[in-house]
Amino acid sequence: MEYISVKEWAASHGVSERTARNYCAQGKIDGARLIGKTWNIPVDAALPQRRKKSNISPLLATLKEQKAARIKGNIYHRVQIDLTYNSNHIEGSRLTHDQTRFIFETNTIGSPDGPVNVDDIIETTNHFRVIDYIIDTAEEPLTEAYIKYLHFLLKSGTSDERKDWFKVGDYKMLPNEVGGMDTVAPENVGKEIRKLLKEYNARKYPTFEDILDFHQRFEAIHPFQDGNGRVGRLIMFRECLRLGYVPFIITDSLKMFYYTGLRNWPDIKGYLMDTCLSAQDSFKLLLDKFRIKYKD
Repeated sequence: MEYISVKEWAASHGVSERTARNYCAQGKIDGARLIGKTWNIPVDAALPQRRKKSNISPLLATLKEQKAARIKGNIYHRVQIDLTYNSNHIEGSRLTHDQTRFIFETNTIGSPDGPVNVDDIIETTNHFRVIDYIIDTAEEPLTEAYIKYLHFLLKSGTSDERKDWFKVGDYKMLPNEVGGMDTVAPENVGKEIRKLLKEYNARKYPTFEDILDFHQRFEAIHPFQDGNGRVGRLIMFRECLRLGYVPFIITDSLKMFYYTGLRNWPDIKGYLMDTCLSAQDSFKLLLDKFRIKYKD
């Protein structure tokens, strides 16, 4: 098959290069392949058909509006800071909540407590961009290319990108484990992720439990060398937005319950379900504060 660049494909179809790259990341162009940082598109790939705009939840509509306005002190501001801080903190980031807020608000950082890991800063700013991306694209289908692109946005510019054995925006090359448990071997990751997506996307309207089931199975596969937890939690948040469920943020106080829930999910679903419902109740209080309607 003959491939062309994003620039060439965009020019031939009368769209911008940015739009073409988004189509690739969202899995809208059949056969598009990400090689390194460059998308390659089949020369005969057609322009995706525009979808009719669907009804979206009041929260997603508000996030889109406030993201565009860039006004501080609203629900978008809180989601960016709280989701980024807590998700990174679970994975070992030493940045404080105030430092995370300061990076988002001023794009600078001060640390009287000593040295700050550069990767922590880069991954924090990258996480802000990923949240923006999922707000912009929450209504799009969840695809393999989309998931890889989330990882690419999260890990770009970090020291991991300079490692020969680490693939930013692509699946792991080396075996890894999580919580002392084995995960899917590198050579089987693509097949298992596609199987998971096929089963999940076959559901006409996934339930809240379906979202949690997808998350647990995604983490058990552990498709990337690093960043699996953050990408997985971003997907959960995004799917809640897409499907109209109240999203939630796993805080440090829920961390051990969350890990226990993931380990026990195949046999006892109550641990993870109760933890996520508790986190959801906390998020509802935030929605009440900002007077954003939601379904109970």
